[in-house]
Amino acid sequence: MASFVVAALYHFARIPDFAAWREPLRAVCAQAGVRGTLLLAAEGINGTIAGSRSGIDAVLAHLRADPRFATLEHKESLAPEIPFARLKIKLKREIVTMGVPDIDPSRSAGTYVDPAQWNDLLTNPDVLVIDTRNAYEVRVGTFHRAVSPQTESFREFPDYVERELRGQEQRPIAMFCTGGIRCEKATAYLREQGFEQVYHLRGGILKYLEEMPATQSLWAGECYVFDERVAVGHGLRPGLTRRCDACGEPLTAEEQGSADYDPGIHCPRCVTGLTPARRAMLQMRRSQQGPSAATDVTPADIDRE
Repeated sequence: MASFVVAALYHFARIPDFAAWREPLRAVCAQAGVRGTLLLAAEGINGTIAGSRSGIDAVLAHLRADPRFATLEHKESLAPEIPFARLKIKLKREIVTMGVPDIDPSRSAGTYVDPAQWNDLLTNPDVLVIDTRNAYEVRVGTFHRAVSPQTESFREFPDYVERELRGQEQRPIAMFCTGGIRCEKATAYLREQGFEQVYHLRGGILKYLEEMPATQSLWAGECYVFDERVAVGHGLRPGLTRRCDACGEPLTAEEQGSADYDPGIHCPRCVTGLTPARRAMLQMRRSQQGPSAATDVTPADIDRE
């Protein structure tokens, strides 16, 4: 039975004193028994945490007690175990790194579209639908008719705009991401670049999968998440996607059935680059500690942005 709450949250707000937040926030999380990763920057907060119902409520109440975070929204799912080994609170230049200064999503983000109306945009051929996530996330699942910029990092998004979107400033563009943070910043960037009709999915894919019945859904596959669940499906139930213990890449159920998948040693994504020395080291570690111990990569090490 699922007994732990997983809360994904972000909020754009001007907090020049963000560094002073870390230790008080760490103390509240520790007392509440909450684990996960939170990023703090002058532009706001971003992260995913997990714990008991009362523990998550205590952390959210602490954040919302500051007027700058009074309207902070979060998305919840349940898990039988806490999907994080420890608590990390990091100070960053940006809570989602685009590398472009002075973007203010709190004032210039695009038009929000609720999950109930999102299908209208997906089925409109005049609307360009863009998945703002990284390529490895898109491989796990995406929306019908969505275009992937094939980025390895969100920092590449401005280059994609110049290369592929310049000249389409009048075209309706709808964007989405896992929880809403990347597309909120991406829509603000587009608007500042002169794009006029810009929309984004309120609450991201997670909210859509939570609220949209599977029979009416235009989502295909699973949604990659940055914790030990790896991916979720409709109703935010844990999916079949697994992470390669050797390279950290997400693997669909089909890829796990490949002859190139040897748990703890290699997967179809990393088998061609596996050196004999690396193979021998991974085989030794697997024999000593089991497949899951072979990994050099944890969810917290993978680029969240």
